[in-house]
Amino acid sequence: MQKPTQRRGAQQLFAMNMRRIRLEKKLTQEKVAEAAGLHPNYISSVERGERNISIGNIENIAFALGVSMSDLVADSQLPEKKKPSQSKKG
Repeated sequence: MQKPTQRRGAQQLFAMNMRRIRLEKKLTQEKVAEAAGLHPNYISSVERGERNISIGNIENIAFALGVSMSDLVADSQLPEKKKPSQSKKG
């Protein structure tokens, strides 16, 4: 069973990524809301980590930001996994 703090951590991770991406793309919350078909107040509360957002709204926000859904939940603090080297057999 998942602890409430873990759920909260996921919400905060999503919120931080969403805000970072939005600012990198120089978009306002209003523009994201319009493109996602959501209310600006909803977008604001998601960015503050106050909403337990549905998968459908994650998809809408990802589309509005021009990124994949996985970009919004990626933990940039985790070390990147090394890709296995491919050796040529011949």
